[in-house]
Amino acid sequence: MNVMHSTPPVPAEPDVPQLVAALYDEAPASQRQRLLNHLLRPLGPLALAAVAAGAFASLLPERWSVAQVRLEDVLFRIRPDHVADLARYVEQKAPEMLWCLPDALAASPLLMGTLSGALLLAALRHSRRRRNTPR
Repeated sequence: MNVMHSTPPVPAEPDVPQLVAALYDEAPASQRQRLLNHLLRPLGPLALAAVAAGAFASLLPERWSVAQVRLEDVLFRIRPDHVADLARYVEQKAPEMLWCLPDALAASPLLMGTLSGALLLAALRHSRRRRNTPR
């Protein structure tokens, strides 16, 4: 009898930026603000003007310091697709900012208990393990 052995499918790499955007989409405004302020930390003025087709350019202060998101920004201007682009940039420039995202959002256990929060947490753990594993 000829038994065919098939290799199990390789699981797709989790799309952390999309999960961050989904979490942003579900989050209350105050948590959106906290999430964005965390993700914006590593961005300089040029990145603020370039990421997400300039969606964060209005956050450039007159004298350069750390950009801060206002409540009206999360309520009316910054969309989940902007957040996905931002998270994609941060994933490349400063992945440690994504890895410590659960700690930054720990003030809201309810948010991290959502499906998006749980998926993001699992994806971040997977991503960090892959990055720390020697090839």
